[in-house]
Amino acid sequence: MISELHLPLILAAALLATASPGPATLAIAGTSMKSGRRFGLALASGITTGSLMWSTAAAFGLGAIMLANVWIFELLRYFGAGYLIFLAFKSGRSALRAGDIEPTGMARSSLARTYGSGLMLHLTNPKAILFFGSLYAIGVPAQASPMQLATVILAVALQSAAVFHGYALLFSSRVLARGYMRLRRWFEGAFAIAFGAAGLKILAARLQ
Repeated sequence: MISELHLPLILAAALLATASPGPATLAIAGTSMKSGRRFGLALASGITTGSLMWSTAAAFGLGAIMLANVWIFELLRYFGAGYLIFLAFKSGRSALRAGDIEPTGMARSSLARTYGSGLMLHLTNPKAILFFGSLYAIGVPAQASPMQLATVILAVALQSAAVFHGYALLFSSRVLARGYMRLRRWFEGAFAIAFGAAGLKILAARLQ
């Protein structure tokens, strides 16, 4: 356990975890290319909210409680894996569908539902619990004041928002959107494989 709070190191660790490829970044990329900037930003906002909720929960000890009660973590793990496999099924079905689709692929959805999808994606991600639990257990001293905890929560949240929304802006560019429309079935096939692999990996994982 460290004796002092080192915010730059905490933010560096959080940036590495947030910006690295994973289900969240994959979902943002796919939604932004397929459905446009507004839907990409809505999904990113939901994921950011989920990240903030896990960060706050871990800061106040909920992460440690969940990890101490393995059945809660296991239940969440199965929900998370199931949701990723569901996303894999949707992407696979889209990949098998011949012909073009409308550029606004989520037109039948809504910004609120897209936000909710992002929130659910992150709230059912067991890796988020492990990451934030480790972040606050190792990176934040036990004697940290409420103000220090609030500073860490806010700083990590702002950085996560910048990264996730930055991905949405990047992948909603016209060049990438046109590329997606030309290679839609290949993209959806790749998304299906990636989501399915992530879901199966979570199912196969065991809490140490």
